[in-house]
Amino acid sequence: MPRFFTEQINENNIILTGDDARHIGRSLRMKTGESLTVCCDRIDYICTVRRITEDSVFLDLIEKFPCKAEPSINVTLFQAVPKLDKLEFIIQKSVELGVSRIVPVITRRCVSRPTEKDFSKKLPRLNKISAEAAKQSGRGIIPEITGIVSYSKALEIMKTLDKNIILYEGEGGMPFSQVNLSGAKSVGLLVGSEGGFDFSEVQQAVSIDAQRVWLGKRILRCETAPISAMSILMFSTNNM
Repeated sequence: MPRFFTEQINENNIILTGDDARHIGRSLRMKTGESLTVCCDRIDYICTVRRITEDSVFLDLIEKFPCKAEPSINVTLFQAVPKLDKLEFIIQKSVELGVSRIVPVITRRCVSRPTEKDFSKKLPRLNKISAEAAKQSGRGIIPEITGIVSYSKALEIMKTLDKNIILYEGEGGMPFSQVNLSGAKSVGLLVGSEGGFDFSEVQQAVSIDAQRVWLGKRILRCETAPISAMSILMFSTNNM
């Protein structure tokens, strides 16, 4: 069933306009009586098409219920900035797996080091990738891709979360299977870029009570590590 997102909804008069309306009428060629889903703030509204005009689609509400695909835990991925194609892949797959927000971070070993201004130009495309992945996977929200932040700013944001994890293959870490997530409603996942983390950065993360976690004896690529960690997080919290 086609899926569309809206920020506000009037249950007595549900209307989709703009690009969504044109997509329904021109690309999908939907007809009166056909069904689609409109999602607003984690609630799915099952609707049928009442009327289609050039730039608006008028819908009738059939039923509504909380989005069944939305995880019970909010995961913020703090991703040290990799090359753009890798970041796009990470965004797409992390959204499919249930991430709530992605915060790109500049760390000492980042190969790609865009300025805040240059990165802001890429944000519309990155958020579009997030939106498309959210529609495809039946999410109840479109996870936000934020502007680029410094490592110190990332740590400040992490302090507001219930639990934080830093992926680090060096000594002193624990297997993911030993991480206790009971009671945590919000989790921060900090993942390095192609060059990994400088040890001083690991120490800074530990100083705010982030747990060092490793993903086994194999060294994973920077685009593989967050996907693996997201899968484990979702599985261990009964969201997969």
